[in-house]
Amino acid sequence: MESRGKSTVHGHTTMTRNVHNLTARGTRGNATAMRTSAPTTVVETPPPKSLPPPPAAAVLALNKMGYGPSQGDIGAFNALGSNGDERHTAYVEQQLNPNGIDDSEADARLAAAGFATLDMTLEQLWANYVTGDGYRYRPYYEVRNAAFIRALYSTRQLKELMVNFWHNHFNVYGRDYWIAPVFSSYDRDVIRANVFGNFRAMLDGMAKHTAMLYYLDNYTSSNAGPNENFCRELFELHTMGAENYLGVMQQSQVPLDNEGRPIGYVDADVFEATRCFTGWSVNNSSSTGNTGAFLYRSEWHDRFQKTVLGTFIPQDQPDLKDGHDVLDALASHPGTARFIARKLCAKLISDDPPQSIIDQAAAVFMDNLDSSVQLKKVMRTILNSDEFRTTWAEKAKNPFEITISAMRGTNSHFHFAYDANDTDSFFYRYDDTGQPIYRWPAPDGYPDTRDKWQSASPRVMTWRFANWLIDFHDSNGNFYLDLLGQTPGNVRSANEIADFWINRILGYSMTTADRTQIVQFMAQGHNPDADLPLDTDEDTRDRLRAMVGLILMSPTFQWR
Repeated sequence: MESRGKSTVHGHTTMTRNVHNLTARGTRGNATAMRTSAPTTVVETPPPKSLPPPPAAAVLALNKMGYGPSQGDIGAFNALGSNGDERHTAYVEQQLNPNGIDDSEADARLAAAGFATLDMTLEQLWANYVTGDGYRYRPYYEVRNAAFIRALYSTRQLKELMVNFWHNHFNVYGRDYWIAPVFSSYDRDVIRANVFGNFRAMLDGMAKHTAMLYYLDNYTSSNAGPNENFCRELFELHTMGAENYLGVMQQSQVPLDNEGRPIGYVDADVFEATRCFTGWSVNNSSSTGNTGAFLYRSEWHDRFQKTVLGTFIPQDQPDLKDGHDVLDALASHPGTARFIARKLCAKLISDDPPQSIIDQAAAVFMDNLDSSVQLKKVMRTILNSDEFRTTWAEKAKNPFEITISAMRGTNSHFHFAYDANDTDSFFYRYDDTGQPIYRWPAPDGYPDTRDKWQSASPRVMTWRFANWLIDFHDSNGNFYLDLLGQTPGNVRSANEIADFWINRILGYSMTTADRTQIVQFMAQGHNPDADLPLDTDEDTRDRLRAMVGLILMSPTFQWR
């Protein structure tokens, strides 16, 4: 059993985008810890003074609404309208309605993988992998492998990007002893089912799911021993955010907004909410059937009156009503709307998004509290905004995004190992980047700011992974990434080869200085317009592979 308290190590020395030479190859603590003070403010690295202009609408949209272009994506995007604005708007609508998109390639690859757990109910998972003798961690590994397949091959790119976002927002440690067996249900029933739906519905699913009940220990919370862990994170991470935390003042002293609601929350709100969720547990004993499903233990519930966020909760309410009242108050609070809007904008636009678009998105959130497509409407507002359309390179790809983007851009079609024992060398190498997905131990989820992923440790390890990726081959010497076969026969000079692969991977031209370094590396001192013996000389083919690796490690490739 792995400990949730073991932190993933990241470097902390900030690096600039141009730190490496293109010619070189190369928790917040335990989830159960209680916190009674505001989190330490992190001073983020400011954006560079000079940013490149936004690329064509297709390149911007495909990189910011997904994991970058694969073959044919730019042409398909450009066919959606007569100009960039028309195409962008049409693509947003297409991606916000994923069920209308043909996703047959991803579906076929998922079917070929032979996954056994993705469609199992929670009760089936529990019977097979907790009370039964199935390999306990198989559901976790299958969700992880499926996530890579979907991100790499799915045409529903925005959905996959946002599934990852919400997994991070409602983070649980997927390989936990108790969470791993039910992880495919958490992925399907809580995250994927609500990704463009209603926030309150997703909040309810999360609060009642076995994975979260175990992760934040609420399954043990009772009137005899209330456990604050879940409610602390419910307020601070899942809904209102630390930005709306007012400390230890009395509830009666909290200022009210023009609707009579407290403008923020205090410790007493967390304590009182904890009492509301006593008895929210898991059916994990033989006396109740041991199904692993959510179980309300009425005898454990604190039935006396409480007050949360100005809402008086009387004693002896019907089963679950206390907790539902808290979720209603949180999901409908303007502070939650602003926090969720800010976090979405920070994911999609920049680490420090303009307040104008945050306010617009928060207003849409509040205007659609009861809508079954509330989050879709919020997303539409952000994605069609001028702030989204005109902002480029203020976000840096994290290791997962770099990996998938590199594989999509180079048409990397190799097979993962699907065995439950996790023997695949792909993941052995990938996990060294510092972002093994669904395995951030603390409840705050992986960081999503440029400075965190451009610091020394994750960036260097991601470069090493890129080198491994382009050199990976089977026992017969066949490369899984067939760069030579994808290079047209009439493309043989250093200039032609560099331009072909720059455009293929990026979708647009590099800066003159960066392109020059790529060309010089490929030419190795020879005339860059002379044909190279790419078909006959092994060293030249190796240099082609190294050159593609340099593009994948370039500052330009990191931009979103």
